[in-house]
Amino acid sequence: MKFIATLIIIGCAWLSHAQDAKPTIAVAVPHVMELDVTPDIAAKYIQLELIKMDKYSVYDEFDMAEVIKDSNEFTENCYGISCLTRMGRKLNVDYIICGSFDGLANKIAISLKWIDVKKGELHLSMVREFDNQEEEIQRMVEVLLKEMHQVPVDGDLVSRLEFKNELITSNNVGRINNSGPRIGYAYLLGDMNEFALRSRTNGGLEIIPAVSMIGYQLEGQYVGTENFSALVEGIVNFSGLEQGTFIPSITILNGFRFGKSGWEFAFGPGFNLKRTAKGFFDSENYFGEGSNYYFSESDWNEYALNRYGGDTTYQDQWGDYTHPSPSDVSGLDYGFVDCYDRRGQVKISTTWIFAFGKTFNAGALNIPVNVFYSSSRGGGMVGLSVGFNVQKSKRRIN
Repeated sequence: MKFIATLIIIGCAWLSHAQDAKPTIAVAVPHVMELDVTPDIAAKYIQLELIKMDKYSVYDEFDMAEVIKDSNEFTENCYGISCLTRMGRKLNVDYIICGSFDGLANKIAISLKWIDVKKGELHLSMVREFDNQEEEIQRMVEVLLKEMHQVPVDGDLVSRLEFKNELITSNNVGRINNSGPRIGYAYLLGDMNEFALRSRTNGGLEIIPAVSMIGYQLEGQYVGTENFSALVEGIVNFSGLEQGTFIPSITILNGFRFGKSGWEFAFGPGFNLKRTAKGFFDSENYFGEGSNYYFSESDWNEYALNRYGGDTTYQDQWGDYTHPSPSDVSGLDYGFVDCYDRRGQVKISTTWIFAFGKTFNAGALNIPVNVFYSSSRGGGMVGLSVGFNVQKSKRRIN
């Protein structure tokens, strides 16, 4: 009776071991072309994903090295079924897997083939094209192996990695979108520079002719490929706050962004508010207030009354004083024109803007850096703008 019980226990243990035993598999070094990843690293990715599937007993590179280290046949250019079968038999495994990783312009093609060593024939094979995101090759291997074994794959992962074979698309998947906050600094030029430096009592801002900028950019893509995007960009901006000055502006740009390098340029109109009044500049210092001194029309009338009010030259036949014009007094070509003056009326001003820059990436963080020039009649500004945003479309998968 004890003998029978012992046989039953041994038989159960043997059956349990037979059920738990997993097929053995080895990974041959794959062929890699036009990618930075090395063949050894590509093989390691396959090993890791096979181990995570928990369907096979996977030989690692150290197990394999003990057997094939002295065989040049297996260490160089062993990609065919016959060579792989011989390698598998020498390793004494059930299956051996190999393949290729090819960088093809804007996509990565991965091919894996599964050799049944005992039969010496192809057991499984699959080719898959992925978007050119080389940093995600291990996840590409994961997708391919799971699909070969009909294991469910996360749909979002597949969507982010798959190659979309389209020439032009109108959506934003796979493109950089730089909508987000902006900060910058700009130097004022021309009439704007003079207006900034002019004293407040004389209608100026009396500030340093360089202002900070803070705002927000929204952008939308209307044409895009993997290597080119055409964009409409809208920017709301406020300048000069650090000097107690409020200068609002709205800019609409047409932009072009090139490839994954992130270089771009843009151009378009800008709209802002300004205060102007009729006035002139005494460029010859004729009136003794200083070279290029600014007179608004009201400033001039007050100045002329104080200086020429008693001069009969400027009185009519009844002895009434009439304001002389600056050109009447000086004989110079001084006329009243619209000038920047904080005491004047608010008007809408237009500018034309050119910008050039590059987007830098740190993981899912985009950091656009741009230099720009804003041109308007008689003045403008040149400056630097920096922004940031977290990419929500085709971001790196962390």
